[in-house]
Amino acid sequence: MATPHIDAERGDFADTVLMPGDPLRARYIAETFLDEVRQVNTVRSMAGYTGRYRGRPISVMGHGMGIPSVSIYAKELITEYDVGTLIRVGSCGAVRDDVAVRDVVIGLGACTDSGVNRTRFGGMDFAATADFALTRALADAAQGLGVATKVGNLYSADLFYDPRPETAALLRRYGIVGVEMEAAGLYGVAAEFGARAATVCTVSDHILRGDSLSSAERQSTFDEMMEIALESVLRDDAAREDEA
Repeated sequence: MATPHIDAERGDFADTVLMPGDPLRARYIAETFLDEVRQVNTVRSMAGYTGRYRGRPISVMGHGMGIPSVSIYAKELITEYDVGTLIRVGSCGAVRDDVAVRDVVIGLGACTDSGVNRTRFGGMDFAATADFALTRALADAAQGLGVATKVGNLYSADLFYDPRPETAALLRRYGIVGVEMEAAGLYGVAAEFGARAATVCTVSDHILRGDSLSSAERQSTFDEMMEIALESVLRDDAAREDEA
């Protein structure tokens, strides 16, 4: 039952999908952290995989760059493949003084300059927020792994190269914990189609200070973030079982 963008069959995806922007990072996550891995999507080289993490079925699939791209993949995963939980794992920039490169941030909400959520919400402002239980599971998993995190509003930009020099200072004033390009769109899609979504990011650069991670530093730090996301799935499962 392929879609225009995914050539998997129904049942190929687990109910929970981790979504990095880069399909090569999706492959890395699958090959490094999952057992019994099989590739389930090849369309447009947007690699998708399903395997097991500590026995729990989990899928991982790239979502590309920007709100339009993540919105396509998230919508099709939810409506065509019965995926109920999506966790974006990516990189972001920092603007706050107390957020530095290598830090891990969790997106409780996501501001944006994109108009997609107004379009889907009848022209009104939509508060793009993460699922609370998933957010709590991410924070608890990070604490259990000894990784400090900051939880707050992300800013999902439509433009990577923003021509407005005042934007970063404005985001800093409003306490934005990370600048990226997808979370607000992901949260809007999840709300529209009845799924759960959350975002965890590693800070790869500080926009105002000019600090940035090397390629080697990105790899080791991103591994921490991936472990947080994977462990959060197990914690979320346990919490839902306790509530049942």
